[in-house]
Amino acid sequence: MSHPSLSPSPLVRRAMRPPRSRSDLVTVPRLTTRRAAALYGDETGAATAEYAVATMAAVAFAGLLVVVMRSDEVRGILTDLVRRALTVA
Repeated sequence: MSHPSLSPSPLVRRAMRPPRSRSDLVTVPRLTTRRAAALYGDETGAATAEYAVATMAAVAFAGLLVVVMRSDEVRGILTDLVRRALTVA
């Protein structure tokens, strides 16, 4: 016989036995429309998250522009464009 302090509790013993009927099975609550609206209808912080995503996209685009603008080809094209615009024909 095993030590009494090592025996499982009544709740553990009940969980270990196979279900005898449908009422013994664990029931999962159904997600009704009202419950879904209560769970997922709260949009607190949604605007903040959207602003954060838009800001990150803008920062990534600005970084890409900086890389492109620092290239020698683009710098030459822009310098030539400004010279032609300022030259009086």
